[in-house]
Amino acid sequence: MTLNNSKSVINLKIIRRTAIILFLAFALLGYIAKVIKFPLLGINQTIWTVFVLALFTAIMLLPALLNFQYVYFSDEGENIIFRYYTAGIFEGKKNSIEINKRTFSGFAMEKRFFGFIQSVTLYQQLQQGVATYPPVYISSLKRDEMAKIIKSLNSFAPRIKVKTGQNMS
Repeated sequence: MTLNNSKSVINLKIIRRTAIILFLAFALLGYIAKVIKFPLLGINQTIWTVFVLALFTAIMLLPALLNFQYVYFSDEGENIIFRYYTAGIFEGKKNSIEINKRTFSGFAMEKRFFGFIQSVTLYQQLQQGVATYPPVYISSLKRDEMAKIIKSLNSFAPRIKVKTGQNMS
């Protein structure tokens, strides 16, 4: 099975770029060109500005706060492969985890912030002991995609533990 969330990441980028354009248009038309006449819909300029700024900030920061990542997963062939990078404001470096199915020794799933932030940590048995890989955040995946990955990982090794972190406010 192979899956990735490239469509979700592309949609996120489109939404962000649209938010930037709309925010700049609001600032230009409302403050510089004074084309927008306030009060607009009975709401004064300050309240509109706070609302637009809060919406813009949420669109820009929420994916970063929820650790949204591009995720590619494949269990075809001899290896389990995760490729991922951060899809936040600034894209992170591209990472890849490839574990031979014979040396795969399990995984841990962690849920934080009321289940909005979910990650999978993979373990591999090496001669020196068990290697722990950095967590792969799967929050940006659809529920059925997450379920398929968990089912696949369970078929190769049992889950080691499930951590529930503190609520991060």
